[in-house]
Amino acid sequence: MDGCIFCAIGSGAIPAKVLFQDDHVVAFHDIHPVAPVHVLVIPKRHVASLAGTQPGDEDLLGRLLAAARRVAVETGVAESGYRTVINTGEGAGQSVFHLHVHVLGGRTFPWPP
Repeated sequence: MDGCIFCAIGSGAIPAKVLFQDDHVVAFHDIHPVAPVHVLVIPKRHVASLAGTQPGDEDLLGRLLAAARRVAVETGVAESGYRTVINTGEGAGQSVFHLHVHVLGGRTFPWPP
């Protein structure tokens, strides 16, 4: 999608500190981290939000969560614990309208957030 920063990162047009990628997803470090580990996992295909997914996107959603687990292992927070967050819509704090999973770790997270 034209003008989408995450599409540009996913295509390699904008550089990012990429942790890993495959044909479907990219995981990269957030430029404004809120935790010692703060990685974003995005689909390479533009999907505006979780609410914008369609029947048939189950494989993509599974890939995003599998990638989030891989991020936790590769960044060393799998054992100590980590939080995964998907903000959906402006009212929930989504600021980039391209589906993304935040993987947060390296500190204690209160509940409720």
